[in-house]
Amino acid sequence: MSATTMPVRGPSARKNKLWGSLFVNITLAIICLLWTIPTVGLFISSFRPRDEINSNGWWTVFPHRDLVTNQTIALPRTTPIDQPIAIPDLGVTVSDAQLQAGYTLPDGRQLKWASRRQRSIAVQNSAILANDKFTSENYRLVLTGQTIDENGNVKGDFGTDFGNAFLNSVAVTIPATVIPILIAAFAAYGFAWMRFPGRKVLFTLIVALLVVPLQIALVPILRDYVRLGITGTFLAVWLAHTGFGLPLATYLLYNYISELPRDLLESAFIDGATPFTIFTRLILPLSTPALAAFAIFQFLWVWNDYLVALIFIGATPNVQVLTMMLANLVGSRGQDWYLLTAGAFVSMLLPLIVFFSLQRYFVRGLLAGSVKG
Repeated sequence: MSATTMPVRGPSARKNKLWGSLFVNITLAIICLLWTIPTVGLFISSFRPRDEINSNGWWTVFPHRDLVTNQTIALPRTTPIDQPIAIPDLGVTVSDAQLQAGYTLPDGRQLKWASRRQRSIAVQNSAILANDKFTSENYRLVLTGQTIDENGNVKGDFGTDFGNAFLNSVAVTIPATVIPILIAAFAAYGFAWMRFPGRKVLFTLIVALLVVPLQIALVPILRDYVRLGITGTFLAVWLAHTGFGLPLATYLLYNYISELPRDLLESAFIDGATPFTIFTRLILPLSTPALAAFAIFQFLWVWNDYLVALIFIGATPNVQVLTMMLANLVGSRGQDWYLLTAGAFVSMLLPLIVFFSLQRYFVRGLLAGSVKG
């Protein structure tokens, strides 16, 4: 009779598992850091004055070692720079090339041209500095688009008036998120729990629409909108986003709703509940994770959309959304980083709030219906 030997997990196996887990965690931490650093830089830059953004990097807000000018030596304007330059105050002789590159004295100080034309030399010391100049003026200019003097008079329209575009984006995104979710929930409930002729064929056609690029539908839809006279309105964008978002919404919600306990619904039918009552009292509350997961997808897609808004809203100024205003800002004032960074964070604010509010449902909703058992 032969005995079967079982493998024994010793200290080496546990050590390998520990090292593997440590490697994965360190890799993920590095990836997160690489993704976060540009965002942090953008956020810091949005609060920095215009001159500071143009003169030094955002990282100078953190303590760092830099050179500080504590003395300026003025030489005679007739001093030739194609010959060795004597500096009597310091007892050294340097060349023009050394002053352009920076000449280090024995005591650690550095000499550099402060103005080559004026023949003035800066004496610099190394010190630990932190740039603490911040302002909220960038956000005020972005949101209001006006500069007000001490008497309350408007001095000029130097901003972008993002405030109105922000409200337009909210007015576009919320209905364009809620409408397809409600329609898709009704459709998913019907496909999952109701029997009618052509159910499988119709569901297959809806899923097949997921592979159709939305770009090929833009021109035909635009022609229909022109005939109906709804171009340049919020209704045009609502209908477009609803149509483009319905296939994915129906598919995701079907996977979740079809996995709900059958006994629960049968008990409701026996108690005399109508299909609409079951949908509103049972299906919707139980489908919250899937609804929230798709709401995040749809909200972020509509909020960050530029193409659909550009096609169906066009150049109508009073209904332009944030993405269109940002694109105009880049085109007309691409050199004004203090406005671009503030505008970027204005556009990021609401999506971040929505994501962190619903993120506890996010993974549960994505995995809904993917496993049985």
